[in-house]
Amino acid sequence: MPLLSSSPSSIAILGAGLMGRLLAIELARAGHSVDVYEAGGPDAQGAAARIAAAMLAPLAESAVTEPGVVRMGQYALNRWPQLLAQLVEPVYFQQNGTLILWHRQDAGDAARLRGTLERTQTVVPDLPALQVLDSDGVATLEPTAANRFHQGLYLPGEGQLDNRQLLTALERTMAQLKVRAHWHSARSPEDFAPGTTGQPDWVIDCRGLGARGQWPQLRGVRGEVVRLHAPEVTLQRPTRVVHPRYPIYIAPKQDHVFVIGATEIESDDLSPASVRSTLELLSAAYAVHTGFAEARILEIATQCRPTLPDNLPAVRQVTDRVLEVNGLYRHGFMIAPALLDVVMQCLNTGQSPLAPRFDLALQLQGAAEAATTSP
Repeated sequence: MPLLSSSPSSIAILGAGLMGRLLAIELARAGHSVDVYEAGGPDAQGAAARIAAAMLAPLAESAVTEPGVVRMGQYALNRWPQLLAQLVEPVYFQQNGTLILWHRQDAGDAARLRGTLERTQTVVPDLPALQVLDSDGVATLEPTAANRFHQGLYLPGEGQLDNRQLLTALERTMAQLKVRAHWHSARSPEDFAPGTTGQPDWVIDCRGLGARGQWPQLRGVRGEVVRLHAPEVTLQRPTRVVHPRYPIYIAPKQDHVFVIGATEIESDDLSPASVRSTLELLSAAYAVHTGFAEARILEIATQCRPTLPDNLPAVRQVTDRVLEVNGLYRHGFMIAPALLDVVMQCLNTGQSPLAPRFDLALQLQGAAEAATTSP
């Protein structure tokens, strides 16, 4: 049985981060009446999606996640261009692949990473094959890195988008579609009685860590990000540097803006970045390209990603007419299109044919299903 009726429904979405905005637009396009309640403002200052590099790197991320999430990432690389084409303004998106580099002293860690990625390709064989680079190969892809790195890995087809451009474009598209956005208006499912007179037909909870009252097992995984303006740097693709403490990435955006970060710190701490972390991030950038020495620091920011015990996303309906989406961890932009389409299938039909492809377990009243591994 579908969760939504065939006639237009009234839906309240809690949380206007990435998932909340995507769902609001999709539901409004389908003719439903949508209200969004967000604790912060339209600039998404409190959202994990604002402090991110928005890399779409399924093979690279397989070092820290499961094959189902890798398949979600593959799906997103095709789905994002379709979603972006429906927005009221353009969003930076590119697919120039991912470059992985390492210093000589980290060759052992790099070899282990390569082994992990090659095992992933046996499980998900339709991923583009990784390429092992010598110094000439590095020079061909990123000439300015060739003097400092003499070997690397190239993961073709991987991509990225500009997270802040996207959040802005989503908010403006919501407004065009007459989505009613209630900014600085935190709500929880207990504030509604869905299905009764004067109340929404459904509540969809996308609050991330704000939903800990409903998901006590949620934890935060801290991310620290430096945004730089570096006119002398011309990196063409996201570059990852193998690091003994955590993976460091450099993601180029438009107009010589770069996002440098690491997202593997198990902590709920939202205090400012430490000197140690900031030095490590900036040192990694300088090691890749000396032009970062003259860059201007635009921002040093921290945020925590909502993460469940298995580090996997979840979609569930625990109470009547309340659907919950959470646990996107560090993969938000990479898996959001897949979760969006799974949720829309659930709402429209009561089940999701896509969920087994992504090994995604769904908990739906009257339509419980546990996804099985795709062949």
